Amino acid sequence: MKIYNSIQEFSSATKTIVTLGTFDGVHKGHKSILDKLIRSSRSSGCESVVLTFFPHPRMVLQQNSDLKLLNTIDEKATLLEKEGVDNLIIHAFDMAFSRLTAEEFVKNILVDKLNISKIIIGHDHRFGRNRTATIDDLILFGEEYGFEVDKISALSVNEISVSSTKIRNALTEGNIETANNFLGYPYFINGTVVKGKQLGRTINFPTANIEPSENYKLIPANGVYVVSSEIDGKTIYGMMNIGTRPTVNGTGTTIEVHYHNFNQDIYGKKVNVRIYHRLRDEIKFESFEALKQQLEIDRQESLAYFKEHNL
Repeated sequence: MKIYNSIQEFSSATKTIVTLGTFDGVHKGHKSILDKLIRSSRSSGCESVVLTFFPHPRMVLQQNSDLKLLNTIDEKATLLEKEGVDNLIIHAFDMAFSRLTAEEFVKNILVDKLNISKIIIGHDHRFGRNRTATIDDLILFGEEYGFEVDKISALSVNEISVSSTKIRNALTEGNIETANNFLGYPYFINGTVVKGKQLGRTINFPTANIEPSENYKLIPANGVYVVSSEIDGKTIYGMMNIGTRPTVNGTGTTIEVHYHNFNQDIYGKKVNVRIYHRLRDEIKFESFEALKQQLEIDRQESLAYFKEHNL
């Protein structure tokens, strides 16, 4: 997959089939669109193009938005490449871009820059300045400029109407299984292992403190989760605490992973933490001993989860 950091970087003598959107999460609903894009491009000899935007338009148009995203740009690119996309254009969304009229967008970008043969788009897509143009306008533009519009109905996208917003809400509430079902894969956090206070070592539960790779990445609700990571080519199972560590009067939210039967030095390593199941809320314990006892219960429950689900 070729990646372009702006529309201006892209050029193709071959006709293209295009879809566009933020594709946050690259979830089941997105995959039905992407499947259609790939099939259509391969059967027609065209190149497939996904046009996406960063920052997310809401981050620009709603100045006080504290929107957190399901994927970083790098994560999104990795997921889209797995789907078989030929070209990914990540265009900077700014106020100037938002003011393009619908016809300017169609003529200057879709036709002149992307060499479009067909666009695959949701039935409710709106575009152009103030998002005033509809799919019906796009069909008329297609007739004028010589490209096809393939409209995807709500039912075709997904019978249960998957959306990035629903997934964000599920994660914020700690409903990890619901989020994973909508995504079609375990939600994950990429980050670097950094030094913490190493208090876990004193009760035989050493943890890897994870610093997320981007501050706009959505972190699930506080609590204890069943997780795994690939470290040096091996799957390592564990449990993760997201929270403020109230038992030790912690300040600020931390992400700490205890990997079972693992004592390798991984400071400075980049890890991908896949999240499967939420065990419990974060709790303030009366003593380190009480905390240790609960962590042992958590360990057994997490190991049982992996065994039950053949992970």
